[in-house]
Amino acid sequence: MYRKSFIGFLAGVAISSLFLTSCKKDVSSTTGWEYNNPKNGGFELVPYEEQETGPGLVLIEGGTFMMGRTEQDVLYDWDNIARRVTVSSFYLDQTEVRNLDYCEFLYWTKRVFGVDYPEVLQKRLPDTLVWRDKLAYNEPYVDYYLRHPSYRDYPVVGVSWVQAADYCNWRTDRVNEYILVREGVLKMDPNQQNEENYNTDAYLAGQYEGMVNKDLYDMNPTGSGTRKVRMEDGILLPKYRLPTEAEWEFAALGLIGNTIYERVLERRIYPWNGHIARNDRANNLGEFVANYKRGRGDNMGVAGNLNDAADITAPVYSYWPNDYGLYNMAGNVAEWVMDVYRPLSFEDVTDFRPFRGNLFQTQMRDNDGVLEDKDSLGRIKMRDVTVEESKDRRNYRQADNKNYLDGDYTSYLIQGDDWATPPDNAETKNGMYDYGNTSMINDKARVYKGGSWKDRQYWISPGNRKFLDENLATDYIGFRCAMTRVGSPVGKY
Repeated sequence: MYRKSFIGFLAGVAISSLFLTSCKKDVSSTTGWEYNNPKNGGFELVPYEEQETGPGLVLIEGGTFMMGRTEQDVLYDWDNIARRVTVSSFYLDQTEVRNLDYCEFLYWTKRVFGVDYPEVLQKRLPDTLVWRDKLAYNEPYVDYYLRHPSYRDYPVVGVSWVQAADYCNWRTDRVNEYILVREGVLKMDPNQQNEENYNTDAYLAGQYEGMVNKDLYDMNPTGSGTRKVRMEDGILLPKYRLPTEAEWEFAALGLIGNTIYERVLERRIYPWNGHIARNDRANNLGEFVANYKRGRGDNMGVAGNLNDAADITAPVYSYWPNDYGLYNMAGNVAEWVMDVYRPLSFEDVTDFRPFRGNLFQTQMRDNDGVLEDKDSLGRIKMRDVTVEESKDRRNYRQADNKNYLDGDYTSYLIQGDDWATPPDNAETKNGMYDYGNTSMINDKARVYKGGSWKDRQYWISPGNRKFLDENLATDYIGFRCAMTRVGSPVGKY
């Protein structure tokens, strides 16, 4: 009886304490001053739960995994040696970027820049001529694949790495602009032109005004009474970007489906279990689970029983998703990732969030520290950090780290055994790899992953990797966007 009464008493105290705590204002545990009080200076502590999931994204819970080769290395490239790494949680598009999505990007570009800067649209147009073949009739794809409504849910192709990265930047701004409109901060503005278009970095730097609906209340007693949204408010999302090679491979394998506690019960060759690319379930027995080329001259099987039902690409929601809910992480189209290609990157890169391709930059400011005006497209001007600015740093010493531990200037061999100063074009013509003569590797070589409708089954294994110049495009490479997960690696949504 006593025990029961005491537990009830404790429960009552807990409830009362919770009620009193909820009514009490937040106070700094460091200084004792109240937050959100204009009378004492107005330092703000905004209510915040966690990062909102951006449109089209899926949360990929991170962890450790064996990155690299899962199949035998039939080409003996030795460029994907297995190595254990850790990937932080992040977000990734559920599907490849569609023709419809990219056409929206082109329409916006034409509407905003088409009159005064038509060259911007020209740079963003996919290369539809990638479909042409000297000994095949592919002209219908040249004319119709990008824009015909029959193909609007098919993955966009003919897009270079540079164009894919540009699309990610555009998407960041459009999503954050919509969030500000949704939250009542900005009004819808369909008449934006040229440099007056919404840009997230420009807005945060105070260089974009827009059609203001209602700014936030400013608790700073010396302020104007209102203020713009800040990063500290947690309203704006991080940037959309291409996934790193490690992120893409981790998400494609979907080992979360094979994990019990801390044990991965079966390492995968593909985004599904087993050694075959056919469904082993009774209801769909024998059906292909990915879009790839079965053999020479066989892109889709026999009429009346098409094995993958796709002669070229397939709609982005085709086949079965992996254990993260991602579609077509094997086959359909190969996908650009963010990394610069090096054969031995897996030996060089850090084992936490591995990536090769860092170029550290900072905003351009005058001698007084004032931010320079936006460029003609409405973007904040950026520049590479200098060696002088980095002289006291221990974690990096220069801006461009693509060649770190691999082919740096000091190892540039000019001729014979004589060491000399690299020529002016050393940054683009890496002497370590004799670009254009004995290899196609330089600082513009970007990795793409995942195999495609043109590839045999060997290449759809996520551990395999290929590379291409960042300014080139093909009829079998597409992309999907990623976003950094901030805060806890385990989400609620």
